[in-house]
Amino acid sequence: MKKSLVYTKTGDKGTTSLVGGKRVSKTDDRLEAYGTVDELNAHLGVLVTYLTDEADRNFVLRMQYQLFAVGSHLATDQETTALRQPSIIKPEEVVRIESEIDRMDAFLPPLKAFVLPGGARGSAVCHVCRTVCRRAERRILALAEKTTVAEELLAFVNRLSDYLFVLSRKINFDEQKSEIFWNKTCK
Repeated sequence: MKKSLVYTKTGDKGTTSLVGGKRVSKTDDRLEAYGTVDELNAHLGVLVTYLTDEADRNFVLRMQYQLFAVGSHLATDQETTALRQPSIIKPEEVVRIESEIDRMDAFLPPLKAFVLPGGARGSAVCHVCRTVCRRAERRILALAEKTTVAEELLAFVNRLSDYLFVLSRKINFDEQKSEIFWNKTCK
């Protein structure tokens, strides 16, 4: 078997191929959207290295797999190429995230103020993931103003950022680190 090349030189002039072969500028909104999803996935890979709870690691890994499906969906121009089955986010994935949020939130203390990112290192990394996820959502919504993006995909990314917020709280709780609450006087 011949080893594949990492470099193809086809993008040297600022274009890249979508699923199906259509070439677009590397500054296209579609690339901004799935590139930010890829960035989120990389940050989740860092987050996993901080997670001590195996169930949390497994759930975040599942989200990483789902983000590949999100990226594939976004890299498919459905006006020229049919969406492949592995690129479809199913409604049950959104429900799965909601169930995980509910499970974690059940034993966390109620929030009484805004939480500043921080506490345990894993919690701080989780907040970075959450903010990148929110940026990915904005990029996807901008793309959705111009082309077809599945509602389930939009809900999935929105719910994933909620999950990451609750996971950040759980990490602090598990590691017995105090959450840092916003002081309105900024002192």
